[in-house]
Amino acid sequence: MNAVNGTTHPIVFSGAQPTGQLTLGNYLGALKNWVAMQSDYDCIFCVVDLHALTVRQDPKLFREQIFDLAAIYLACGIDPEKSTVFIQSQVPAHAELAWILSTFTQMGELERMTQFKDKSQRHRNNINAGLFTYPTLMAADILLYGTHKVPVGADQKQHLELTRDVASRFNGAFKPVFQVPDPLIAAEGSARVRDLQEPTKKMSKSVESDLAKVMLMDDPKAILKKFKKAVTDSEGVIRYNEELQPGVANLLNIWAAATDHSLHEALDHFSHNLYGKLKVETAEAVNAVLVPVQEEYKRIRDDRGELVRILEQGADAANQRAEVMMVKVLDALGLPAHSRRSHV
Repeated sequence: MNAVNGTTHPIVFSGAQPTGQLTLGNYLGALKNWVAMQSDYDCIFCVVDLHALTVRQDPKLFREQIFDLAAIYLACGIDPEKSTVFIQSQVPAHAELAWILSTFTQMGELERMTQFKDKSQRHRNNINAGLFTYPTLMAADILLYGTHKVPVGADQKQHLELTRDVASRFNGAFKPVFQVPDPLIAAEGSARVRDLQEPTKKMSKSVESDLAKVMLMDDPKAILKKFKKAVTDSEGVIRYNEELQPGVANLLNIWAAATDHSLHEALDHFSHNLYGKLKVETAEAVNAVLVPVQEEYKRIRDDRGELVRILEQGADAANQRAEVMMVKVLDALGLPAHSRRSHV
């Protein structure tokens, strides 16, 4: 049982960086699943703003992007009465635990992180220590709450493995303190949303072509235009084959995820083999999902006071839970923890 909130559900932690709008892929591949998890898990969802500092941010814009992302969480269906929703920087224990865990993380492990290698190539003029130790802060995010499960995509599996290694190393050196987390693999039917112009690549908000990506706040007409111009092929047959027909497979994946149908049902529905109808109906399905999210987002974002209240409430709950773990960590290390016990 969770000693803080009294639930018996396994604990799930996840978060996203507040660096601009999210894509349709972020929604169908992650946020939609987060919403569904709330019934079966003790969910902790965080705006990981500290992670975003590895790249220089404009302070005024960055602050608004933090609130934007929190509002998107809520608009998509994250319920603050069911889940803990907060901003990472409002819980100081994240940074504190990250420092402690950095002393249990080997340089060689961090050097092998593929994301560090990739980002070092893209940010050659700012290869800072934070970029290098990013996975240790991620480990702190996860381990701070006794997390059992972490929703991960292919690009985060390596970081979770490091988290597991660091937790086991700490537990082995002292006593069992950290829960060693397991990956939570997305359920069948979760969308792998690809670039609309280069469907062999993942949809990314950083891609230059506006036609390649669908953003959560895109106008319905713009979304329809993007899908109409989506790359398919000259086969003239609607089949699911990611290698031979990646564009068609991408549209089928998106339509199925947006309408909560299986791929088998999608193939039955589009047995007419008309690419034009596939594109239009996929756009219509996406708009049917996103328009209500956009309307709810506007409502939430327009009431900043209420949004701040929700996030402060979440931060209070997260701080309480974090303090329980930090007392255990300090005790295990032999660091004085008596002054913190009054907060637990």
